[in-house]
Amino acid sequence: MAEIITMPRLSDTMEEGTVANWLKKVGDKVKEGDILAEIETDKATMEFESFHEGTLLHIGIKEGETAKVDALLAIIGNEGEDISGLLSGNSETTSASKPEAKKEVAAESSSSSRLPDGVEIITMPRLSDTMEEGTVASWLKKEGDSVQEGDILAEIETDKATMEFESFYSGTLLKIGIKEGESAKVDALLAIIGPAGTDVSGISMTTSKLSEKKVEVPQTTEAPKEEKKELKVEARSVTLAPVSTSSGGRIFASPLAKKIAEEKGINLASVKGTGENGRIIKSDIENYQPVTGGGQAYIPAEVESFDEVTNSQMRKTIAKRLGESKFTAPHYYLTIELDMDNAIASRNAINSDPDVKVSFNDMIVKACAMALRKHPKVNSQWAGEVTKIAKHIHVGVAVAVDDGLLVPVLKFTDQMTFSQIGSAVKELAGKARNKKLTPDEMQGSTFTVSNLGMFGIKEFTSIINQPNSAILSVGAIIQKPVVKNGAIAIGNTMTVTLACDHRTVDGATGAQFLQTLRNYIENPVTMFV
Repeated sequence: MAEIITMPRLSDTMEEGTVANWLKKVGDKVKEGDILAEIETDKATMEFESFHEGTLLHIGIKEGETAKVDALLAIIGNEGEDISGLLSGNSETTSASKPEAKKEVAAESSSSSRLPDGVEIITMPRLSDTMEEGTVASWLKKEGDSVQEGDILAEIETDKATMEFESFYSGTLLKIGIKEGESAKVDALLAIIGPAGTDVSGISMTTSKLSEKKVEVPQTTEAPKEEKKELKVEARSVTLAPVSTSSGGRIFASPLAKKIAEEKGINLASVKGTGENGRIIKSDIENYQPVTGGGQAYIPAEVESFDEVTNSQMRKTIAKRLGESKFTAPHYYLTIELDMDNAIASRNAINSDPDVKVSFNDMIVKACAMALRKHPKVNSQWAGEVTKIAKHIHVGVAVAVDDGLLVPVLKFTDQMTFSQIGSAVKELAGKARNKKLTPDEMQGSTFTVSNLGMFGIKEFTSIINQPNSAILSVGAIIQKPVVKNGAIAIGNTMTVTLACDHRTVDGATGAQFLQTLRNYIENPVTMFV
């Protein structure tokens, strides 16, 4: 008799899991003790073994997908066994635990409640731990193309990077559900793959992760009729011709390019595309110069207007996370000014070795890690009923990128040397700017350093990078008159500001941390003891 396997609880705090990798596929024989899948929890990626023998009849959570604990993971039973009753939820099972939140993917039509044979629904994948929606940056396959398992289907922009998404199925790309430039929630209908010629016009999809809404596939594959559109410009009507080529066919342009062209009154037929296969892209519209005297519609120069930039997934996530931090964690700020004369002299001495290159930021990160060891309450997290004080020290270093801010993490920073910190920061910053950081390289920070000194900023405050309890804002080193030994002299100073979460770090605790940090930075030799 078939057995339902549910998403296991592999840690005490686990609420949901992600299937990182399936080691068995539907139809494979399974023995008790065989590893079924690798499951990523909130703490680690762990192997999950089968407690049953039989044939793997059904996989409920595909690779890369996330589901709650106890959701339907798989069904094991006798080869050829009918499990339709289990999938519809109308039959009792012999499983020790039935799934509480079973994910269902159903094809619905007037005559059948099942997908046609060989047809697979592809949903928007969860490509990072914080991803809630994705944007299709580009499709590498078009409807009607043949697809092999492992082929790259599309490039998908997440909140952290633009990543290639490969197909786990072979067949023909029958339907694209999310067009280039469009965004959709995780698990929304992305595409349909199946045998060539299969009619998918009657398919709709329902999943537990689509906010109980159906993603409807259009009932016809006929191209929509082109219609003339009107754009109002200062009470004058500008008519746009249908989007077509000289041969009467469609002009290929990205959705964003079409939108901008419509707003600017630009006829796409007069624009030369520089994208793949002559496709018109955003930059073609932005750089377009209208031909005067030829009837080309254009927006007059002296008009009040705005440029609209679509918010990237990264920018949306930054807005959400920092908003949550600022309005849930009671921030307060402590500022001190540091004497940097000894630090400058020490750095010059260290860098006299041609094989060594240490920055002031490397010294600050190291000093923070060592100060956290002496003040563990700053190395903490608010967790409602408890405060979690981390015994390990992972310092996040804020890095500015084109779309916003990323925070790669240096693991066990207190055990690293200046040179190791410098090399790691340089490597991770480069990967951040090239959108090559992996989720693991951005997870697990216990404290954060944000440095704007290189931009000449003397002093600033930062929003705490939750779940951290504190973040250090580092300003520029400046020369100014200071009092030394009762006399005025030219000195080098640097201002740093510690933002603290008052739920976990009291004012005196934050002040003591800054005192220790001052001692390390103003006397760098103490960091070698």
